[in-house]
Amino acid sequence: MKQPLTITKLKKMKQSGEPISMLTAYDYPAAKIAEEAGIDVILVGDSLGNVVLGYDTTIPVTLDDMVYHTRAVARGAAHTFIITDLPFMTYHLGKETTLRNAARLLQEGGAHAVKMEGGAEIADEVAACVRAGIPVMGHIGLTPQSVHQLGGYKVQGKLEAEAQKLIEDAKALEAAGAFSIVLELVTEPLAEAITSALSIPTIGIGAGRGCDGQVLVYHDILQYASPYQAKRMVKTYADIGTTIRNAIGSYVKDVKEREFPQQEHAFPMEQEILHNLYGSGSASKVAATSDQEQQQPTKGGGVS
Repeated sequence: MKQPLTITKLKKMKQSGEPISMLTAYDYPAAKIAEEAGIDVILVGDSLGNVVLGYDTTIPVTLDDMVYHTRAVARGAAHTFIITDLPFMTYHLGKETTLRNAARLLQEGGAHAVKMEGGAEIADEVAACVRAGIPVMGHIGLTPQSVHQLGGYKVQGKLEAEAQKLIEDAKALEAAGAFSIVLELVTEPLAEAITSALSIPTIGIGAGRGCDGQVLVYHDILQYASPYQAKRMVKTYADIGTTIRNAIGSYVKDVKEREFPQQEHAFPMEQEILHNLYGSGSASKVAATSDQEQQQPTKGGGVS
């Protein structure tokens, strides 16, 4: 049976040069399929606000949302390391608040670790969580919870001062005890420099080839959206959205044209019972149909 990774094993993967695969998941079936496919780490990202809940940003996502979805993911991927985002303004409010909120994701949600966006400014809160036994993954570069302050979804680290700050933020998070750091939409050379400067793994998303691992959004790699908007940093591996849309369209067509259900989708009744219920008059046609169907083998599964 597969054993979940630990933060110790993740650090060893960096040391040995073994790339780390991470994928978001927000519900039981997605988590179960990801685990069966061999994913190393599942992130219950607050990106669920965009791809599952229909918000324009991650900012409206609540702690209750994250607990709910983490609980579902934990049921589906019992043998995979699960990290959950602390959503907007559930930290940055002092150590006590951060600890209380992070604890909920582990105790109620079943996560193994939490992820927090920010650099040196949240180092004290990261350290407090680590001291309390809560593993923390950092997240720098493009931080979606700060999208309004950043002025949109822009590549980070293009300017020297900006790049230097990101390096300092990464080192501050490592010093605070973070076991890994996500680098989002960071220039490739800068991501390589940060990765080389740290003893903990970096996980890139739009940060190029030099990170210790990669993370993408479940719905992005499967084009599970309508309409799907292509992203330069994403490689898609299937077009599930079109498949689902076509399948539902075929179902609608069959219902409208009375092509579904057919005989093999229905269940007959004994003639004697039918007669007792309806008598012989107006039910004669139904009874004849029932007799005919009883001579046919039933296809398909059980009754829901």
